[in-house]
Amino acid sequence: EKKEIYKAIEKVFLKGQFVLGEEVDKFEKNICKFLNVKNCVALNSGTDALVLGLHLLGVKKNHEVITPANSFVASAAAIVHLGATPVFADVNEDQNINPSDIEKKINKNTKAIMPVHLSGKPCEMSEIINLSKKYAIPIIEDAAQSIGTKYKNKFIGTLGEVGCFSAHPLKNLNAVGDSGYLVTNNTSLAKAAKLLRNHGIEKRNKILRFGYVSRMDNLQAAVLNLRLKNLKKIIKKRRSNAKLYIKYLKNLKKIKIIYENRSEFHTYHTFVVQAEKRNNLKKYLEKKGILTAIHYPYLIFEQKAYKRRFKPINDKKFPVSIQLSKKILTLPINQYLKSKDIKKICTEIKNFYKK
Repeated sequence: EKKEIYKAIEKVFLKGQFVLGEEVDKFEKNICKFLNVKNCVALNSGTDALVLGLHLLGVKKNHEVITPANSFVASAAAIVHLGATPVFADVNEDQNINPSDIEKKINKNTKAIMPVHLSGKPCEMSEIINLSKKYAIPIIEDAAQSIGTKYKNKFIGTLGEVGCFSAHPLKNLNAVGDSGYLVTNNTSLAKAAKLLRNHGIEKRNKILRFGYVSRMDNLQAAVLNLRLKNLKKIIKKRRSNAKLYIKYLKNLKKIKIIYENRSEFHTYHTFVVQAEKRNNLKKYLEKKGILTAIHYPYLIFEQKAYKRRFKPINDKKFPVSIQLSKKILTLPINQYLKSKDIKKICTEIKNFYKK
């Protein structure tokens, strides 16, 4: 892959076209084909995809957007940057937003619903779509971690008005720097997004709208076009790794695994378990040379950035989110792991609990 990437980058350098360009156009077409969606707009990050998507859905000052509290900060930050307020809903055991709690938070100021498909596992979209129709509130999907994920055989990111993806180097489909994209079946919305990503410029000198600088550069697009060819293989390997973890850990009572439902196709951006004595287990594994992570140890409303701007939130209204933040642990899942690596990790987890 390295030689192919160098060759693709060299091709971009030789043509001298770095901002937008033919590789970007090609990437947008490739994503449309992959996800079976009408429009893709290549951007410089998944965060900008959320900002532009919310902006185009009409989210403004004093509006509210419902989203989970256990996401990466970008979900809430995109809402805040438009002058709107993130309204948090609690989650289910799988860390994804609870549709029943969404409905409790809907009021006349609610302008959008933003489910986050955390770790590559889809949210319960049927119920969320029903709420969207019932209250005439659009859905913007934060699918940053979920390229290729399916819900009832439909790709995540294509079930709402807008789907927002990240191509950060840690994602399953990854660039060599910051990149992202949004998808939509609404063609007029896509045209507006393409205008906004490039200062609102049409034909170089005509400014139709005050826009942003959120262009994907041609170098990143060239890399993504190459890596998109291997995405199905990468997902297959990650799913295979997940099956091994389940095989070795399913009978360990101190570890809870969240299983894939029949209606779901999980792509395992991360493999998250719920562990007793999580912090001690994490330290033990680190001593054994096994690096783990916590996605995420603090809820967004517990962060200083939120507290500086908004009134404190009663965390007792988020019992599942709070409980999970103390137990979740992300184990290595990347496609380069061998089966013996996963077996070793599981053996060490068992050894910790024996002690």
